[in-house]
Amino acid sequence: MSDYIETIGCFDIVLDPYNGITVEKNTMPNNSIEFEKNLLQLINYCLKKQRRLIWITIDITKSSFIPIAVKHGFEFHTCEHNYVFMVKQLVKNAIIPTAVNHTLGVGVVVINENEELLVIKEKISKIGYKLPGGHIDNGELISTAVARETYEETGIKVEFESIISLGHFYPHQFEQSNLYILCSAKALSYNININDTDEIEDAKWVNVYEYLCDENVFEYNKVIINAVLNKNGFISKNLESFKNIPKDYELFFPKK
Repeated sequence: MSDYIETIGCFDIVLDPYNGITVEKNTMPNNSIEFEKNLLQLINYCLKKQRRLIWITIDITKSSFIPIAVKHGFEFHTCEHNYVFMVKQLVKNAIIPTAVNHTLGVGVVVINENEELLVIKEKISKIGYKLPGGHIDNGELISTAVARETYEETGIKVEFESIISLGHFYPHQFEQSNLYILCSAKALSYNININDTDEIEDAKWVNVYEYLCDENVFEYNKVIINAVLNKNGFISKNLESFKNIPKDYELFFPKK
């Protein structure tokens, strides 16, 4: 939690629990001259107050500020399509949290009442039929991603049931780690209608036991499907102590 907000020059700043400060991005000036003047004032203030780090967000519309920040000792930390997050170390060996270093993905096991498994075939893949799934979007809950990805790839509406397995793969896209969350979901519809026709070549229901006996099916998928059939996994649970926190969250615990 942030301790307080105060104003230094044009900047509103927030003190974090580790004695660093973060500049509120909506208080950035409109031109480079004002930015540099206020940035120097902020650095001097933080040095006097023995702060450890300064964090600043530079929007893409003000990218001319980036070389100014670099000139005064700021380094790149993380970025998105429309901003870069930079940090200046004020104290030697101050701890800087690791930058984002992984992507998140979901795979979904859907078995209907007829013991049929929902599978898809990607246009770019030579593996054959596999479980539906894909990337979890930034800020998206796991259960939401499960429903969205399944619907996009197959047209089937599902309801999240449980987390079955967590896989970690490195290197992956952009030379980062990938956390792959395998989930089970309940089918709420049955008629296949592929929405993501750019990536998905085919989707269908297959007998789950025939799929498990297929020598061409990846062993990893077979282990996950058997875990679903054995009703293993972690289910979502809300806790009373979390109900008033101002953020989205999901908690998962083993099935009893």
